[in-house]
Amino acid sequence: MKTLKEKPVYLNRFLIPERMNKRIAVIIICVFLSAFAKSQNLKPGFDKAEFIELLKLTAKHTDPNHFSDVAYPDKFKLVYRSGNIGLDNAWELWKSPDNIITISIRGTTHKTVSWLENFYSAMVPAKGELNLSPTDVFKYELAQNPKAAVHVGWLLATAYLSKEILPKLDSCYKAGIKDVFIVGHSQGGAISFLLTAYLYNLQKQQALPADLRFKTYCSAAPKPGNLFFAYDYEKQTQAGWAYNVVNADDWVPMTPVSVQTTDDFGEINPFSDARKTIRKQKFPKDMVLRHIYNKMDKPSRKAQKNYQKYLGEKISKYVKKNLNGYKSPAYFGSNNYVRAGNTIVLSGDSAYYKLYPIDKTNLFSHHYPAPYLFLMNKYPN
Repeated sequence: MKTLKEKPVYLNRFLIPERMNKRIAVIIICVFLSAFAKSQNLKPGFDKAEFIELLKLTAKHTDPNHFSDVAYPDKFKLVYRSGNIGLDNAWELWKSPDNIITISIRGTTHKTVSWLENFYSAMVPAKGELNLSPTDVFKYELAQNPKAAVHVGWLLATAYLSKEILPKLDSCYKAGIKDVFIVGHSQGGAISFLLTAYLYNLQKQQALPADLRFKTYCSAAPKPGNLFFAYDYEKQTQAGWAYNVVNADDWVPMTPVSVQTTDDFGEINPFSDARKTIRKQKFPKDMVLRHIYNKMDKPSRKAQKNYQKYLGEKISKYVKKNLNGYKSPAYFGSNNYVRAGNTIVLSGDSAYYKLYPIDKTNLFSHHYPAPYLFLMNKYPN
């Protein structure tokens, strides 16, 4: 008895027996492709090669000749470049052959308005609204803790940039892209902290697909907010999904200036009832203790109020001149800036200092991408 020979059928480049039900074949192929796609997902943990590629990428932001001492990225290609937004902010979208996109946030430019954004450093609650104009309100949530607060200037940048980023992100997702790097150097890194927190909270609100995967590399980034913002940010990303790379000789990650008062502690602390406890002491012990406590407590409170006055209330007048219709928000009574996220610290050695000596006349000699790239190439794999 002769057996029928099955003719091979090619379906989407897969060899399928002709007798096999085509519907079943399609299901098998989809399962295979799904498994393959999952193998391409971003992986948690710090990856030296990833960071080097992204550092090269962000160094080329907006100008092909910018930082000519840094090579072009090896696999990512630029697919979109924004115009100048808000206080001279900008972003780029890059794509790799393995279907990963990168949102790259530009750092500070030479324009005065860009530096204005950095100095606009009063804090605002990490959940609230910014009135960009009478008809444009940016509602945001970056942390769930009501004591969390962030830098108002970089939050403004996040508000303007997210208007463009979210539609592009939606288009990429509809095209099947679910893996997203977020990267920024210097001011771009500071904004990347806030953008990452904003996107994660949109996912919690089901305003973004739950299967979008973000991995963030902040580079040379200043401190984005207070301790309670850092706690929330680290809780969301601590499983290896966000890193902050700093050069120990770079002064920028040490900013903004931080002032801690007794109001910057959690609900349970020994300072909240300190004055009440002092009043219970017998005379003259109560007077002595009150004098000592005031000497310690009042200077930091005064410093915090001065920073809020000059770097919030007064500087907002200049911000309004550059952002027509902007209404400054109520500020958060804190200046307790801290660094956030998993931090990778790069330290110089003799070879490094030969190339990049400690030179007080060159403020940014340890801040540009080239010294970071030099140190990262020596970082253990």
